[in-house]
Amino acid sequence: MAVPITIAATGRALKINSDARYRFERGVDPAFTLPGLELATQMILDLCGGEAGSVVQDGAPIDTRRIYQVNPARVVSLVGMDIPEATQRATLEALGFTLDGNGATPPSWRPDILGDADLIEEVARIASLAKLKGAPMARRLPGVPKPILTPLQVRERTARRTIAALGYNECVTYSFIDAKAAALFGGGSDAVRVENPISSEMTHLRPDLLPGLLTAAARNQSRGFMDQGLFEVGPAFQGGEPGDQHLEAAGLLVGAAAPRDPHGSRRMVDVYDAKADAEAVLAALGAPARVQISRKVAAWWHPGRSGVIGLGPTLLATFGEVHPRICQAMGVKGPAVAFTLLIANVPAPKAKSPTRPALTTSDLQAVDRDFAFVVDARVEALTAVNAALGADKALIDSVRVFDQFTGDKAEAQMGPGKKSIALTVRLQPQTATLTEAEIEAVSAKVIEKVAKATGGTLRG
Repeated sequence: MAVPITIAATGRALKINSDARYRFERGVDPAFTLPGLELATQMILDLCGGEAGSVVQDGAPIDTRRIYQVNPARVVSLVGMDIPEATQRATLEALGFTLDGNGATPPSWRPDILGDADLIEEVARIASLAKLKGAPMARRLPGVPKPILTPLQVRERTARRTIAALGYNECVTYSFIDAKAAALFGGGSDAVRVENPISSEMTHLRPDLLPGLLTAAARNQSRGFMDQGLFEVGPAFQGGEPGDQHLEAAGLLVGAAAPRDPHGSRRMVDVYDAKADAEAVLAALGAPARVQISRKVAAWWHPGRSGVIGLGPTLLATFGEVHPRICQAMGVKGPAVAFTLLIANVPAPKAKSPTRPALTTSDLQAVDRDFAFVVDARVEALTAVNAALGADKALIDSVRVFDQFTGDKAEAQMGPGKKSIALTVRLQPQTATLTEAEIEAVSAKVIEKVAKATGGTLRG
């Protein structure tokens, strides 16, 4: 008699497919071979008659004897059920096990019994796991347990929940993409090439999350879903070494921002939708409210409709419209806007408490002052806003743009290559009502700061 592994290996080598091989290589009872032979022989004699020859046996029978320890107390720790020892022993004997003291020998037809835990499983199975009652595990130490998630894991969960709350649907895409898609997003080098890819479309590690989201969007568009909001949180890879990866959160908007209605509120998504969502996620992660925005974006972003959010040299997020060339290559129809966040780059908030700080309000009336500046057409409005905010950090509560006058009419009034930016500056006193002289002093600082930062002048 041969062991199942030998039968399987020999059958495959000789390409012999038989019913005997099918059964024996799967581990039938080796002790039943001779009794089974006698039963089959007797059935043939009863039905057909004749005379049976002698039995020819080659080799020694397989020794399947093995013994495992019976530990009745371990049923509680492994299964969570309190079963009497007598019941356990009676169950094992009824199943064909031979008990000798605290040892149990499985029957020859049970090759699946390979340890003490298997004995407990048999007892619990017969006792019915339906009777198992849930109970909380005992705490090792009294009091409230310490958090087990790392700060990065907490941020990952916060980013995922925030993006989902903004109306996006989460995707879980492969970390492997094809070489063409990887090259579109700055990857595709040999350092991130997979030696044994699953398919020809999964040959490289993804350098960004956007290829997977764009592929999913194109697939959904081919099925008639034109308006989409998709996001994913996961790793992206810039190299093949263990540390050459970073945790990223990405969101993608395709199509219209609202359904069709009689009020005409339907419009196509734009760069400001992606910017607002990126800022909302950064705020949820505890990023500072005042950041810098530049246009030094990667090649897969639209150069005039995208931006980078950062703190000095640290990149926090990129937002904007995906380059039309990329959309065409990925099969996405219509404009697509997106954002990507580097979660690990967001600085930890200064406040360690999970609760919100106390609300600080002032009983004194706020003062709004409007300013209009004539600047070069290439000057960004954010430059003027940041300059005005820095004029007096104690009194200035907020600065926002409420008008921007551009085009041929603006150049006709203010000169070629010029435009007008109008700002509203809110002053919030904390101790006393502002006098006209104090308001004029802050206004002069605002004009000076904005003029210095933008090179513009106050519009008359």
